[in-house]
Amino acid sequence: MKPLHYYLFGTGAWFLSFGIQNVTFTWLVTMVLQSSPQLVGTAQMTMLIPALLFMLVGGSLADQYGGRTVIIPAQLVAAVAPFILITVIATDHLSFGVMLLFAAIMGSAQAFVTPARDSLLYLVADGRIQRRVVQTSLIQFSIQMFGFMIASFADTIGATVILTVQSLSLLTGVAAYYLMGSKFSGGYPLPSSSRHNIVKEIVSSITEGFHTVNGSGAMRAVVIQNCAMGLFFMGSYIVTLPILVREMYAGSSSELSWMNSANALGLVISIMFLLRFGDLARQGRALQLAQGIGSFALAGAGLGLGFNSLVLCVFAWGLCGGVAMTMSRTIMQEHAPLDQRGRMMAFYSFSFMGSGPLGALLCGFLVEHLGPEYALLIASASMFAVVVTISARSRLWKLDARELVISN
Repeated sequence: MKPLHYYLFGTGAWFLSFGIQNVTFTWLVTMVLQSSPQLVGTAQMTMLIPALLFMLVGGSLADQYGGRTVIIPAQLVAAVAPFILITVIATDHLSFGVMLLFAAIMGSAQAFVTPARDSLLYLVADGRIQRRVVQTSLIQFSIQMFGFMIASFADTIGATVILTVQSLSLLTGVAAYYLMGSKFSGGYPLPSSSRHNIVKEIVSSITEGFHTVNGSGAMRAVVIQNCAMGLFFMGSYIVTLPILVREMYAGSSSELSWMNSANALGLVISIMFLLRFGDLARQGRALQLAQGIGSFALAGAGLGLGFNSLVLCVFAWGLCGGVAMTMSRTIMQEHAPLDQRGRMMAFYSFSFMGSGPLGALLCGFLVEHLGPEYALLIASASMFAVVVTISARSRLWKLDARELVISN
């Protein structure tokens, strides 16, 4: 097998676990423990806070020591967390506090795995960044959808079986990254004279990364818009929609799985379309159109026209999300300096996942006081306003990948 195949296998193993976790965690907190909207927001916030704390550190470490060196121990930690939860459930001690602990462990692992994995993509891409981003995204959401399907049986076969599958999937991914070989670890080690003060060097590395992002109009616009996505889109997805399914449609793990699968299916179809028709030159324009149309799709989910209508709207939202995510990741990968790719992708993930905790709290507050339908409408309108503003005030709308190729 080629290093690219091991990379894709490791990526798939992580996102199979992520798909299982997405449904199972939400089901346990929302349906089993019957938590209030604000507590659901708190639980999801706890899953995301580690990104705020550690994502940039993870990117810096990936640049210095190599993505593979960071991924393997972080993913091993993630593999242990489901077994802790299995023990708690088996002894009938499941509580909201335990779910917060599980969320903190998994969120911390993800904060290191995500930028480290993204930093490796360039090493196995053979110079075809956009195509490899599309392939990786296709595997990510296809496998994630399979994870949703596995988790939909939590009601019938129990959470312990589902969590066991999650842990084994993570361990399989560790094996795949190990088999890639050390020559594909990447990394630009510090000079020996600098290694005695690693904290200072990490801070300096992150600061350098910030100035690089801020100095690129395209990357700066993507990062700012990602922050808005974390606030309005992620908060809606992990807090508002599950509560809408519970309260308006009396749903459980199977309905959550249907909703998540519809979103993932939309993502997969749009990514397959991109893979079939080749690289896009107007990446920024595709990103902005996808985000704007996606805002209307999310608003439609809050109209209360029935569960089938909700699933259809979430599917359309996924179609837009596949284009948006692929274009934004491609822009970051193509504009990032080679020796800062881990940090650039850390800023990319940080901007989305780092604002997610605030989005979870915001959406929990809106649902608590206005109901899930109005919360979705407010989030959608806010995101659309951000997209219009960034399109008007940045160079993202006019961005042309052909100019970058010529300049390089």
